[in-house]
Amino acid sequence: MSSQRTRWGQQTLFDRANVAAYSFGVENAWIARPFGRLVWGTDVTVFYDAISALGDLPDDTAVLDIPCGSGVALRGLRSTQRLRYVAADISPDMLTRTRRRAAELGRTDVELATADIAALPFGDGEFDVVVSFNGLHCLPDPATAIAELARCLKPGGRLVALSVVRGAGWRHDLAIEALRRSGVFGPGGTTAELRGWFTDAGLSVESLQRSGALAHVTARR
Repeated sequence: MSSQRTRWGQQTLFDRANVAAYSFGVENAWIARPFGRLVWGTDVTVFYDAISALGDLPDDTAVLDIPCGSGVALRGLRSTQRLRYVAADISPDMLTRTRRRAAELGRTDVELATADIAALPFGDGEFDVVVSFNGLHCLPDPATAIAELARCLKPGGRLVALSVVRGAGWRHDLAIEALRRSGVFGPGGTTAELRGWFTDAGLSVESLQRSGALAHVTARR
């Protein structure tokens, strides 16, 4: 997926500005909540709840967070929790932000990895849990990415993803198209297509809920 690597691995000034804006938004619920409601018609509580659920994972769980973005998911971990937590992203700026966030939280156990989600540098069945928050809709080929995430899951492992989807309303579709034309979003997919990508990857979809244009998927290998 060279197009993804070029777009996010060699960032322009526009890309860096977008990284900064996205990071500031997701890290501050007072911005994320009205923005999510206005643009995507969604209650972003589903996003923060999914992050909080990471704190329920038992010690020694192997977790892959990709794309990790600015490391916002780290806020869901308990201070006494001991995991193998790999935060991966193709964006150097995002990894720098994640490193800073981990240091602020005193998480010296977080591993950082530069990774193309379509060609992951991890072994088959390496992780118990994979989380992919707000990244699939940015990719040129989300089906390939989901297949890679599934490959890295242990049998019985769980994949949790949040993604913007098409078909939730004309206003949301216009926003998706504008972001696609600007190069921020990929082609995306509908809720039905998203489910199909998961099942085609050999995953069993346990739940797929849509709030406005934001879909929350939990699946097992």
